[in-house]
Amino acid sequence: MHAPVIDDQTLWPLAVYFTAIVVIIAGLIGLSFVLGQRHRERATGEPYESGIVSTGSAQVRFDIKFYLVAVIFLVFDLEAAFLYAWAVAVRETGWAGYAEVLVFVGILAAALAYLWRLGMLDWGKQKPTQEAEKRL
Repeated sequence: MHAPVIDDQTLWPLAVYFTAIVVIIAGLIGLSFVLGQRHRERATGEPYESGIVSTGSAQVRFDIKFYLVAVIFLVFDLEAAFLYAWAVAVRETGWAGYAEVLVFVGILAAALAYLWRLGMLDWGKQKPTQEAEKRL
């Protein structure tokens, strides 16, 4: 096998492409500068979300359940991706593939039951434990 030859005929389309990109970007930034609004209001430089001016500190601590639910969501979202890939190739995998996906779904169902039993899916107020009740 020979290495591809790079000459002027193969490089000029690439140079034209990059030049066009630079011109387009510079043009958009220039138009934004020329046509953009110029005003200085108090809330203009402040960060906001959804049009609401922020209040308080940005260093707010979230409950650990938010992060745990995010991780659980990612695990079960990956499950959907694997099941979709299996569904695309279901005819090629045959009965062996069907048995494997049943084992896969069974393991995930067991994981879901385990998380449910631990209370990871409960968002309401938690019942106080016996030790906490004794302290009250």
